[in-house]
Amino acid sequence: MKAKILFMEDELNIREVLSEYMNMAGMEVVAVESGEEAMEKLNTDMFDIAILDIMVPKISGLEVLNYIKEKNIEIGIIMLTALGDEKTQLEAFNNYADDYIVKPISPILLLKRIETLLRRLNYNKAKEDYKNGLYINKDKYQAYYNEKSLELTLTEFLILDCLYEYPERVFSREQLIYKIFNEDYIGNDRVIDTHIKNLRKKLPRNYIRTVIGIGYSFKEEEDETQ
Repeated sequence: MKAKILFMEDELNIREVLSEYMNMAGMEVVAVESGEEAMEKLNTDMFDIAILDIMVPKISGLEVLNYIKEKNIEIGIIMLTALGDEKTQLEAFNNYADDYIVKPISPILLLKRIETLLRRLNYNKAKEDYKNGLYINKDKYQAYYNEKSLELTLTEFLILDCLYEYPERVFSREQLIYKIFNEDYIGNDRVIDTHIKNLRKKLPRNYIRTVIGIGYSFKEEEDETQ
């Protein structure tokens, strides 16, 4: 299947030239010149990758990027901009941009960056595992239930990810602490109990089993015990 690309660029010449190269490479390109158009397309269509120029009038590429994050839209994102400063790049990556390209760029190099991102996205998609409506996205450190983010803290995510990856294994508190903090944690191992309690409040189903005297494990079938 053709990769479908949303390409937002307000400069007509750049938009036409890069769109043509992507089309010749076998990609389906939907080109827009404004943030408003980009958000409209994101609301009505599905894309594999969005290429967003930051410096466009009114709604900027960074605002569209933030919109994608808020709506939990599953899409690869490449920021395309003349701004090469560290602050702008950090803002983009903090909002889950996958790549950041400073203009001017060779169309051939852009195609290579797109191909690399598509391979990574396809690999991660194949790697994602689903259990009873729950799935884990390791790259984004996010857990979802029926496509809705559970908004876990980093520690909660790491605990769930550890249990989720080995559903038949029981982890002691000490093992979970080592998995999460390595050797950096100093304190009572009962801190894990607090994180488990908070995690259970956010999970829509009872996924975590307490094994008395040992620790915790992931359970794939609903039951009444905690």
